[in-house]
Amino acid sequence: MSALVELTAAELAAGDELLFARIARDLRERGFTVCPKALPGSLAGVLQAHLAEMNAGRFTRAGVGRQEAHTLNDFVRTDEVCWINGESAAGRAWLDWAARLQRFLNRELLLGLFSFESHFAHYRPGDFYRKHLDAFRGEANRVLSLVVYLNPDWQLADGGELVLYHGDDTGSSLKVLPGLGTMALFLSEEFPHEVLPATRDRYSIAGWFRVNQSTGHRVDPPR
Repeated sequence: MSALVELTAAELAAGDELLFARIARDLRERGFTVCPKALPGSLAGVLQAHLAEMNAGRFTRAGVGRQEAHTLNDFVRTDEVCWINGESAAGRAWLDWAARLQRFLNRELLLGLFSFESHFAHYRPGDFYRKHLDAFRGEANRVLSLVVYLNPDWQLADGGELVLYHGDDTGSSLKVLPGLGTMALFLSEEFPHEVLPATRDRYSIAGWFRVNQSTGHRVDPPR
């Protein structure tokens, strides 16, 4: 195994408490947070290196909906994704970090977060994802959305911003530049958002913290 991916818990935990506290405070006060260059540098480097080594064939066209309702829709989104399942050292490091965040938020905010799912996302030049919600109020189990960006030296002219709509019906919004290490978290049912086209390849991780809605007839999440 490359030394690049042999990260200790101590390395990844350094500074996490302060960052997690900021995230919890912002979620409590306004339901979203944007933290520029906040992902630990060691973890960001490992994820970047993993992306560089990945076979492009591992990415598949992203669709809309789940299971039987899953369809491809070029009008809504044109990106491609690769789910993170922990098979790689980089994937395990990422999932371990997300698990620590989940435990912290459950302790501080009593959200009852039960599981986490995430994927790498690749937007080619011109790709987009139109305005949408990650979960519909009372109908889904995604509670908290997390996006982390893995693009070094990203400039304003490169485009590709995440547009996060917030507030009342006045249409107020916040644009997030997808620079390396920047992260955004928001309540999945509350904040519509979209991804604008970029002029260069754009990489990110999109993830969702979920509550458990398993029943005797259905195991959740379905993935």
